[in-house]
Formats: sequence, structure tokens, C-alpha cells
Amino acid sequence: MSAANALVTAPLPSQPVLQALLERLREGLLLFTADGQVALANPAAQHLLGNADGAAAPAQRLRELLPPDALEQARQQGAWSGSLPLGEGVVIAHLYHHGEGGQSHYLALFQRIEGQEDYERELQQRHAELRQAYLRLNGTQEKLLQSEKMASIGQLAAGVAHEINNPIGYVHSNLGSLQEYLRSLFTVIEAYERALRAPDPKALIPEIDDIRDRLDIDFISRDLPQLMAESREGIERVTRIVRDLKDFSYSGRDESWKLVDLHAGLESTINIIWNELKYKVTLERQFGQLPLVECLPSELNQVYMNLLLNAGHAIAERGTITVRTGVDGDMVWVEFEDTGGGISPELRQRIFDPFFTTKPVGSGTGLGLSISYSIINKHHGRIDLDSTPGVGSRFRVVLPIKQPR
Repeated sequence: MSAANALVTAPLPSQPVLQALLERLREGLLLFTADGQVALANPAAQHLLGNADGAAAPAQRLRELLPPDALEQARQQGAWSGSLPLGEGVVIAHLYHHGEGGQSHYLALFQRIEGQEDYERELQQRHAELRQAYLRLNGTQEKLLQSEKMASIGQLAAGVAHEINNPIGYVHSNLGSLQEYLRSLFTVIEAYERALRAPDPKALIPEIDDIRDRLDIDFISRDLPQLMAESREGIERVTRIVRDLKDFSYSGRDESWKLVDLHAGLESTINIIWNELKYKVTLERQFGQLPLVECLPSELNQVYMNLLLNAGHAIAERGTITVRTGVDGDMVWVEFEDTGGGISPELRQRIFDPFFTTKPVGSGTGLGLSISYSIINKHHGRIDLDSTPGVGSRFRVVLPIKQPR
């Protein structure tokens, strides 16, 4: 015996008894089939959902009042709830679905809100529910953004490691050369010390000259400053990549709106992903004079990265990506133009949809452009697309200089 049947200790009453009970219900009850045939309707439901001329057609009337997706949501999820405007009042509706043996039935329960206080109480309850749903959605979106950001870094990890390994490699090589140079310099210093302690220092000058020539001290004196400069440059390169990675991977939950130089964010992002692009892309910068822009910088860096990587993937063998910036009134724009294959008109309608991707399975999440669209929307901006198949694409990110208050 199931848990539901365990509570049943008496047979169902007769139909007249059920009908009498239903007539006493102040709430409306309507049982109907998927094709609109009414199986059961109490007087309250008929009164609430009857036509204006008095003819009772509650199932048809209900379909007219329900939102377009209510029946489908009830069919897929088992239930739907919402408020329906009815005349000058509001009706709270709960819709339930059950399908079995090829038959599909809906059960609808209605309650009219009477009085301003009840209406306001219901509105407050719905507002609280919507706020909770919004907070959950916002939290999910932040987690999704951070997950996509870390996934992007994971995909670029090998390239980033290569970018770090190159400067570390020649710094390591330079340290080996520096060790040899120091050994040679100490040998010359020891020769000078012996000369200073000798009764006749000038007598050891030929020996010192021989040591200098043999160890090529003149070359060392010329090469040593260059060697140190290269090593410093390599360490600074590694420091810059690590700093950019730290800024890029930073979770934006506690990030505040800041006045930021967009060019710095662009350069930081290019620095991270350059190893992914440099073998087939010529990058051109056409930067205008931009004011400081109020934004969430780490989130904008995610947008730059997505658009740059997509532009790189659109280029099959060799091509050019041009990054432009400019000002238009109280807005700034950042543009990414590639000479790739372009986007067909059919795909343009879907590229910002979540999880839509043209890449093979396992090569992308399909979230890059969707998340980029969401980030720019949060910044009260927009993304414009101009693409010609076989010629290339141009994405323009337009942002307000100051966020609306």
C-alpha cells in the first residue's frame, strides 16, 4: 500500500455528496482534458470563468486567461501557479497536470482576491517570491561567470605556461652565463690583488693582460649589462603575466564599480591569450583617446577574451584581428574585427543563446557570447554585430562612460 493510499480508510462518497460538497466550495475547481472537455466544474469555477453573456465555457475561458506557457509548464513540471486579471479583480490560479494511458487531465483551483488588503498581501508575497528567485538566479549567474572564466584559463593553460617558460628559460640561461662571467671576473681580481701585494706590481702586468685576453674580459664588460637587462625584462614579463592572470581570474562577487582605463584591460587580456593567437593572427591596434569608464573591469576582461578567442577561431590559417576603440558622445566603444569566415544570417540569430556553439563536442561550452551579452547588459551597454560570410565579422561593444544612477 502506498503512502497516499495509507490514509484512505473509507470509500469515496456518492456523486451527489461530492457535488454538494463542491457547491459549498468558495474556491473554484475545474477538471478538464487536454482538448478542453470539462469533466468537473463547481459553481464557483463556472461563475468565475463563464463568458460575458453567461454561457458557461470555463475551459476555453481559462485558456484565454492563462499565460501562453502555463499549460506547457504544468504538463512538463506537473504544476503551475500565478495570478490572472479577471474584470476589475485578480484570481489566484493553481494548475496541476496528470497524464496516464494516453489521457491528459488538468485540475485548476481558483481563489478570487477580495479587498485591497488581500490584494496587497498577495502582491507582497509574489514580490518576495520573485526577489528570492532573482537572488538565486543572480548567484547562479555569478557562479556560471566564474566557472566560464576559469574554464577559459584552463583552456589557455598550456599557452600561458609556454609564455612563462620562454622568459624563464632565457633568464636561466643568462644566469649560467653570469656564473661563468663572475668566475672570470674573480680570476682577474685575484691577479690584480697579487700584483698589489708584489714588490714590483708592474712586473705582473703581462700576466694580467694575458688573463684578460684569455677570458675575453672586454666582451664580458660589454655583454654583462645587456645580459642583466634581458634577465630583468624576462622576470618583468613573467610578473606581468601572473598579475594579469590574477586580475582576470578574480571573482567579481565583491568587485565594486570603478573608473578604469579600458586600454589597460585590453592589453592585459591580449597578454594572457597571445600565445593562442600569435601563430596565425596579426593583431592591429587602432586605439582612440578614451576617458576613464565606470565598469567592473574583470568582467569586461572576460568579454574581451571571449571576443578575441572567437575571432581567432574564425580565422582558419592566417588573418588579421583589428582592435579599435573610440568615443561617441557619452558612450565609448571597443571593436573587434576579424578576417575570418564570417557568420551566416541563420546563426546570427542564435550566437548569443546559452550553450549554442559551432565547435565540436568538447571544444567549448557555448557560454562565451551568452555571458558576454549578459555582462554588457549589466553595464547598460550593447553588442552590435556586422558580419559578411567569407569576409569576416565585427563585434562592437558599446558602453556608457558613467553608469546611470
